[in-house]
Amino acid sequence: MLRYSVKRVLLAVVTIFIIAAITFFAMNAIPGGPFAKEKASEPRIKAVLEKRFNLDKPVGEQFLLYLRNFAKGDFGVSTKTGREVSTTIFTSFAISARLGSMAILTALVMGLVLGSLAALMRGKWPDRVIIFFTTLFVAVPSFILATLLLLVFSHLLGWFKVWSISDPNYTLPVLALALYPMAYITRLTKSSMLDVLGQDYIRTARAKGVKEQLVIFKHALRNALIPVVTYVGPLTAYILTGSLVVETVFNIGGLGTHFVTGINNRDYPMIMGTTIFLATLMVSMTLISDLFYKAIDPKITFD
Repeated sequence: MLRYSVKRVLLAVVTIFIIAAITFFAMNAIPGGPFAKEKASEPRIKAVLEKRFNLDKPVGEQFLLYLRNFAKGDFGVSTKTGREVSTTIFTSFAISARLGSMAILTALVMGLVLGSLAALMRGKWPDRVIIFFTTLFVAVPSFILATLLLLVFSHLLGWFKVWSISDPNYTLPVLALALYPMAYITRLTKSSMLDVLGQDYIRTARAKGVKEQLVIFKHALRNALIPVVTYVGPLTAYILTGSLVVETVFNIGGLGTHFVTGINNRDYPMIMGTTIFLATLMVSMTLISDLFYKAIDPKITFD
């Protein structure tokens, strides 16, 4: 277990380094720069600004300087706002984390409940209704779903207020983020439950007179959770990347908003800081979900 954990941590570090390198060199390969659209376009002023952010040096040297500063915990300073990137990231991530955690919890709870219900009522009308809506939610992208929810429930029906910092309402953004993974978890849970319910130990438990509730929740659902736990890592990745668009649609000042703004402004330090932060978070969640297998099924061994 310890050896496996160390190997996965080292692999995670290498993965984050590769993502940082690809992002840095691809970002600098695009023509233009952070100060290409500045009003003060005098060569002397532009040269001072580029020297301030090490943009006057070769790209390889820039990358090494960035890694050295990053190792010290220095994410750099935004080329547009002059604010510390780390301050912006950790301040705005509080909003994104709240939104993402509620979306993940909603997707997991609703997906497990609906998937189990569809499996237990296979072929009946509840199963058909659940599969119809889950197929629909899988087919609709999050940004279209977010726009439709905002248009229908905020503007047309007026059931929910438009997002504001003074009066935040997470209902519509959470639904926009949670419906796709909820639909996927529902289908995953159903197929896994049907497979588990057909196993010999389930039939043996029922033959011994074990209560149906215990058969479902203690034996069937617990073993059916393994594929769902496998999806927790990609689910976190989807929620984080999907929130970039959803936060923009609902005008939420989270990390996704700053990331999109940084791309539009060619704000190199902001792009690098948010990319590395999100990559670290996603890799960490994938690692945790892999290690969590042992808690669900003690029979699993790690090599």
